[in-house]
Formats: sequence, structure tokens, C-alpha cells
Amino acid sequence: MTPNPDPALCRGLAADLAAARFRSEALRAMWGVEADDAIGRSLRAPALRAIRHRDDLLAVLARLLIFGVAQPRRDVDAALPRTGAAGLASLGLAAVEGGTVTPLAILRPQSFHDDRGPGEWLVASDLDEIALGGGALAEDHVLGVGGASLTLAGLQLPTPAAAVLDLGTGCGVQALRARRYGESVVATDVSRRALRFAELNAALNGVEAIETREGSLFEPVRGETFDRIVSNPPFVITPRAKGVPAYEYRDGGLVGDALVQQVVTGVGGHLKPGGVAQFLGNWETKNGLAGLDRVRAWVEASDAPLDAWIVEREQLDPVAYAEMWIRDGGTSPGSAAHDALLDAWLDDFADRGVTAIGFGYVLLRRAEGAPTLARYESVSQPIPSEGGLGAHLAAALAAHDRVAGLDEAGLLAAHLKAAPDVTEARHHLPGAADPSVIELRQGGGFGRSAPADPALAALVGACDGELSIGQIVGAIAQLMEVDERTLRSGLLPAVRELLVDGFLAFV
Repeated sequence: MTPNPDPALCRGLAADLAAARFRSEALRAMWGVEADDAIGRSLRAPALRAIRHRDDLLAVLARLLIFGVAQPRRDVDAALPRTGAAGLASLGLAAVEGGTVTPLAILRPQSFHDDRGPGEWLVASDLDEIALGGGALAEDHVLGVGGASLTLAGLQLPTPAAAVLDLGTGCGVQALRARRYGESVVATDVSRRALRFAELNAALNGVEAIETREGSLFEPVRGETFDRIVSNPPFVITPRAKGVPAYEYRDGGLVGDALVQQVVTGVGGHLKPGGVAQFLGNWETKNGLAGLDRVRAWVEASDAPLDAWIVEREQLDPVAYAEMWIRDGGTSPGSAAHDALLDAWLDDFADRGVTAIGFGYVLLRRAEGAPTLARYESVSQPIPSEGGLGAHLAAALAAHDRVAGLDEAGLLAAHLKAAPDVTEARHHLPGAADPSVIELRQGGGFGRSAPADPALAALVGACDGELSIGQIVGAIAQLMEVDERTLRSGLLPAVRELLVDGFLAFV
């Protein structure tokens, strides 16, 4: 059933849920930490067991809306006095038959935190694996808030934008996040059901200025440009073979990573000068050409000049990749159906010469002149702030732009400070007086480690904003009894890199 995002009914439902304390913190307190951890593993039984003897409003709503368990109509009417079971049915979220209310969708609170502070959204979507108790999903399934969507929400730049495009909005969570900083959002999707869910979620959360449009990729915004584009596109590489489900929420209907390629090559034409696009994607290592190199070729093929920062977070072999997405579709290992799907995936990869699949983050910016940023990197270490990298990315872009505009004299005149999350580690061989390895370590951002020689470590340690870089380099040259010009030529490129990475900052 397609949701009906009636504004008055959505306002009433939101008020009912607020009165019942239908929020993440209260729900977690009701069923406990262990049950909450189990929910993260798609197990609902521990939480349902914890609340099985409760008939209060919150327990009724949790069973109905979180876990997809039918409830007595009288209990639902009591829990939602403004909306009632009839209102849920009118919204397309439940079916009422006699004295029983059967959920047709899930509606869960989703907490978040950005540089404006904590918040929480109510997010409705199709019944998922937790609510359905397993089994394959429908091909037109509208996904709720998952790990990938949370990652992208955290990556969004927390900087003002006038017009934002959410390409492939799904249930609309990226549009909600974009409206925190954007004046208006256009949210597109090929699925009309997804757009209705997005409209309903905007209404439930009282978020205005989100316009939905139906269509594929950039067709609904032909000729338009935006200050920001965000997308969690249907990037999953799926065999075009009989019997393989084509889930709308993850499969763009193209061969291999062609959909991500089309987004990369086409997005620049819909960005205003200086506008930024951020999205997730998969890319293949194919016929001996590394995935990141293929992405670089896509960027360079864009008609619009693009600054690019591509981060590969993970690389999987074909078997691991296929297993992950077969399981995501609800097909369990060990069955004949699972083995048939695995064969289809592996045949497809073998036929096309694919040996690995990368997953990562894409940040593209329409250059106002010639591109100055071309960064393609693999970042495999744990990231301390993966759920909220947006502020770090914004600071890194600003630092890159400022550094790119400084010649040697300008950089030497700059006053810098070491970031408060930077620490230093020194490794000594047994009995050695001097360290064999010096590392600068970052506690936030991407959690990077940067090798340093004694001169660079001394420079970073002296960066407290008082002295200019030129003064610090001069003092280090005197202490180490080395030629200042030679030392400067070795240190300044490293200083530029440390500024962009966030180890150092301008005062």
C-alpha cells in the first residue's frame, strides 16, 4: 500500500507519539541494553520478551510500530487518541480488521547529532527484516534508516546552502538532514512509494520546503543547478540475470558500477560553481585497473571541471560482496536459492573481469577555475567520528582552499596551531637514545597517523599560534645546525598536507 502523507493526520500522529514518549531513549530504557544490542543484529525476540507483560502506551506502540506485531484496536486507539487505528489506516501505515490493527509499515525514532546539537526524527518505511521475522524482501521495498544512510547523513557538510538536491531520496532521511542547513530541498526517486514515504516523514517531523519529484537520476531536474547535491544512490552491483531480484532501493538497473559512473560524470552539470556533491558508491577493480583509478577517469570525463576527494573505505572480493548483498535481500545461506544467487553474482563478475569491489565516499565540487583538488585514497583504519565527518570535511575543504592560495612566503608568514586532538608517539629500539619512528596521531577526523622526522615533530609541537612558520623553521634550523633553506623545502610540503588533514589549523 502506498502511504498517504496527509498533513493533518501526520501532525496528529506526531503529537500522539510525543505524548506517549515514543523516543529512542525511552524505548531503550524500556527493553534494556542487551535487547537493544540484539535489535542492531536484526533480532527482535529479546526486546519483545522484555516488554511481553506490559500493556502501557509505549509498549503497545513499540510492538506495533517498531517490531511489526499486530495489536488490539482498543489499545491502539488508547495509545493514539488523536489519530486512532483509523488514522493509521488512512495514512497507509496499518490495516484494521475487526478488533485487530496490523502494521503495514514501521515507524521508528532515529536520533542524530550534528554541530547544532542532538535531535531525533520519526522515520516511516516498509516492514523490514526485524518486523517480518526474516524472508526475502519485496523488490519495491522502501528502506528505512540503515548504516549507509546514517554514514551519508554524517558526511553531509554542516554549512549553509540555498538549494539542495537529494538524488534517490528513498524514505527521505537525507532530505531531512539536508534541510538542517539548506533553505530548500528537491528530493527525487524512481519509486512513487518512496516519495510518498519521504513526504510523510517530512510532515511527521514538521519539516517544510522539501519538494518531491518522480524520475530517474537527473531527469527530474533537467536544466537546474544546485548548491549541494547528496545521494545514497542504488549503487549495489547486481547481475542482470533471470531470477536475481532487482530491489529498487539498491539496484539502479545497470550493469556493474555504471550507475555510479553516470552520477559522477553527470553531477557537475547540476552544480553551481563552488557547489558540492556528496554520495556513496561502489566501484569495481576490473581487467587489472584499480577501482579508484576508474573513478578518477570518470571524474576527468566530466564536462564540468571538478575538484575530487574520493575515499575508499573497504574493498571486498567477489564472494564476500555477493554474500553481503544476498543476505541483505533476506535470503539465508545454505539454501538452494542462496547458492543460485551466489552463482549468478560470481558468473557476472567472472564474465566482466571483476576481481574486487570498493565501497566509499565521493565528494565532488564544481571548480570555479581549474581543479585544484584531486585526492583518491584508501582509508581502512577505524574512523573515530564516522557518524559525523561532515564538519571535518568542511574544515578540510576550507583549509585546502586557503593553502592552495598561499605561495611559500605566505605560508611562512602564517601562524598555526596544532589541533587539540593531535598526539605524538615515539618508538625506540631497545637501548637506543633516539626514536626510530615518530608518528603524529589524530584523535578525530579520519583518525590518521602521519610519519614525522624530528624536525617536523618539533615544528608541530611549536605551533601554538605565537610564532610564524618562518620563525619556527628558523629556530629549528639553528637548534639542529642545518641549512634553513634546505629544511624549509622539506618541511613546507608536509605543513600543507597537515593543514588539509586537520593536524594543524590557521589561527
